[in-house]
Amino acid sequence: MAGANARPRFSDPLSIWVVSDGRAGIENQALGLAEAVQRLTPAEITIRHVRWRPVFDRLPSALKTPAMLASARLTAPWPDLWIAAGRATLPLSTRVKSWSDGKTFVVQTQDPRWANHRYDMIVAPAHDGLSGDNVFEITGSPHRITPDRVAEAASAFAARIDPLPHPRVAVLVGGKSKAFDLTEAHAADLADRIAAAVQTSGGSLMLTFSRRTPEAAKAVMIARLSDLPGWIWDGSGDNPLFGFLHFADQVLVTEDSANMAAEAASTGKPVYVLPMVPLKSGDKFTRLHDDLSERGATRPFDGALESWTYAPLAETERAARAVLEAMTAR
Repeated sequence: MAGANARPRFSDPLSIWVVSDGRAGIENQALGLAEAVQRLTPAEITIRHVRWRPVFDRLPSALKTPAMLASARLTAPWPDLWIAAGRATLPLSTRVKSWSDGKTFVVQTQDPRWANHRYDMIVAPAHDGLSGDNVFEITGSPHRITPDRVAEAASAFAARIDPLPHPRVAVLVGGKSKAFDLTEAHAADLADRIAAAVQTSGGSLMLTFSRRTPEAAKAVMIARLSDLPGWIWDGSGDNPLFGFLHFADQVLVTEDSANMAAEAASTGKPVYVLPMVPLKSGDKFTRLHDDLSERGATRPFDGALESWTYAPLAETERAARAVLEAMTAR
């Protein structure tokens, strides 16, 4: 394997296809990995979306053929590097190497849970516990957040955030999932604890909700936190998430989202984890949060706001380097 700072390079710019069903949360995993590769070696990125006709969408991946696509069929010239995310891409990811006569290096993010041996590399969250010769584990999932990207995007929000008193506390609230819930009562309790911490510190609040946040939980948190100095994003206008991350002194994230926690830890800012209401065993989330805690990135929120330092997570970059090394070795 090449050294940690080596940059595998190719004689010509790599052609990279980012393949997904187009949903932002899915696409950004593949796109984030592709952009990390592009930062290491010249490359051209093309985004491709895969959608199946509704009548065929629920068919097992093994039975799907390109003729069943609702989106345009993908055709040659095939890319040097195919980075895909999501179930919709699997019937194509497993065949593109054959279609390209072995030219295309195929990377699938997350656990495909089907034909895992047929991808050149699977970039999977370590907390999923996936194993195999072609598996490369990272903390969290690939994403697009980098210090430079956050700083660049944050400038658009500086005028509104600069006057806010320190410590500025960014709060990223998720919502209901298979493993967790955010009930109205629990949301009220979290809001009261957050308000007390911000008031005691003399700081300000920067709050954003996810699409999964239940309306009742959102309403009660807004009602209990709106008197604090700061900014509660109401969903209108440009998303200020990167501004919140850049200007925050501390970041609070609910425990239901592996992506939010890992992305926040890529900033190097102190990250507190807010508890949710468990719906079932959260072994995967426990493993992730234990990993982030061992790295010094996160702590459970106990009502106090402290500062500490740690090496920012750069897992997407590490995965990108592994992809290029594997391509070079092949």
